[in-house]
Amino acid sequence: MELYLIRHGRQSSRLCNVNVDLSPEGRRQAALLGHRLADWGIEVLYSSSLIRAVQTAEEINRFLLLPHQVCPELGEISFGEMEGLPDEEIAVRFREFKERQAAMTEDLPYPGGECAGDVVRRAEPVFREVTESGYERIAVVTHGGVIRSMTAHCLGIPMNKWRILGKNLENCSITELNWDGASGRFTLERFNDYAHLEPYPDLLRKGWVSAEN
Repeated sequence: MELYLIRHGRQSSRLCNVNVDLSPEGRRQAALLGHRLADWGIEVLYSSSLIRAVQTAEEINRFLLLPHQVCPELGEISFGEMEGLPDEEIAVRFREFKERQAAMTEDLPYPGGECAGDVVRRAEPVFREVTESGYERIAVVTHGGVIRSMTAHCLGIPMNKWRILGKNLENCSITELNWDGASGRFTLERFNDYAHLEPYPDLLRKGWVSAEN
């Protein structure tokens, strides 16, 4: 079974984890991805319930025409007290936390929010449902924190090390996990694949944000 984890398109705000629409660039990213995926044989589409993920899935689905299942459990990691703040303010107000987080010695929850283990506990049942669904090719539109946390978990990487997976995941990138039912294990086949965006520098994150929280 092939599981394609897709980060949502660019949102219309730079503030931390606000529930807003896609930007025009985000819709372009999703359309380019939908065009790329059109002949991949994907059979069903899941998404987070956050607006940017739902709209990304809907844009992709103009090319795929698939059943679309919305799962709140696939929502972004909670950044707690950081949510709604600009990156510049986060860097100052939460400097000590960010230093402890960067050390990767423990699976720290965001102040007032979640840790990677919390994300795994709520998202894993959806992954289990997917592996038992009978579908062979499944796309899931979700968020950077979920992709990194669940990929770490599926590969047996300790939760305190989840941030080693991709310092900067591109919007509408593809991470592919393959499930082997015989061994009961996932293998990582691709990570942060954004070949469909590379011809368009204005759609890449390096021109939009300077850091991932």
